[in-house]
Amino acid sequence: MQTLHNMMQQQEYWDIIIRPKRHLFDIDLKELWEHRDLLMMFVKRDIVTVYKQTILGPIWFFIQPIMTTIIYVVVFGNIAKISTDGIPQQLFYLAGILMWNYFAECFSQTADTFVQNANLFGKVYFPRLIVPLSKVVSGLIKFGIQLLLFFSVYAYILVNNPHVRPTRWLLLFPYFVLLMAGMGLAFGIIFTSLTTKYRDLKFLLSFGVQLLMYASPVIYPVSTLSERARRIMLLNPIAYVLEGFKYAFLGAGVHTGKGLAYVTIFTVVMLALGIVIFNKTEQNFMDTV
Repeated sequence: MQTLHNMMQQQEYWDIIIRPKRHLFDIDLKELWEHRDLLMMFVKRDIVTVYKQTILGPIWFFIQPIMTTIIYVVVFGNIAKISTDGIPQQLFYLAGILMWNYFAECFSQTADTFVQNANLFGKVYFPRLIVPLSKVVSGLIKFGIQLLLFFSVYAYILVNNPHVRPTRWLLLFPYFVLLMAGMGLAFGIIFTSLTTKYRDLKFLLSFGVQLLMYASPVIYPVSTLSERARRIMLLNPIAYVLEGFKYAFLGAGVHTGKGLAYVTIFTVVMLALGIVIFNKTEQNFMDTV
């Protein structure tokens, strides 16, 4: 009996302690870091499983932007005669496509987090934010591979076209990518939180992303718009990132420090709002999914 009493008195130690969140804006960075192996496992799953049973495999990373660029050159460049600010059409469209696709993929892939992973979330505990973060990282890997295509075309045109020249804004390129990732993640986690209760919103996703692309300077430069249209266009924070990226590499595009500050503030606010909504939803989403 004494031995049993001593065992009951002995302090217990646990590898993992699950605690409820005390407030909505609660990000345990230490916990996220401890689960980095899980994050990389999700990233590997996203990259490998999509192309595992395909004939061309990762070559599809290059086929998609190449085919889209060709279509844009034919339709918007040669038929519609839309200006590209003196930049070669193939380079202008490729630059816009790569940056836009990364944002759109971050947004679309994270927008289905709760519904797509409901069974997994209901069986085991881990930081739920790991899943949307893995989509952002896997999209970044795909974006990095496609950049090789852009740099190849860019190097060739840089040698043969004196109108294409990089600017000092090239140093901000990683920051432009970070802003795109932040906005895609913010919109995605807000959207996935709302769709746990309002399922019909998912039908608007692809349609809404398509409309947003045409409301962003992917296929046309902001400089060709009227003054009024330009002011309206620049309310879209994505426009500053796209134009900044093009100006950094191509030397043509709208670029202001105020615009960059506006995008930064917008991204931080939307991320904070998204985390609050995401944390609130993850506490009881199993009752509605």
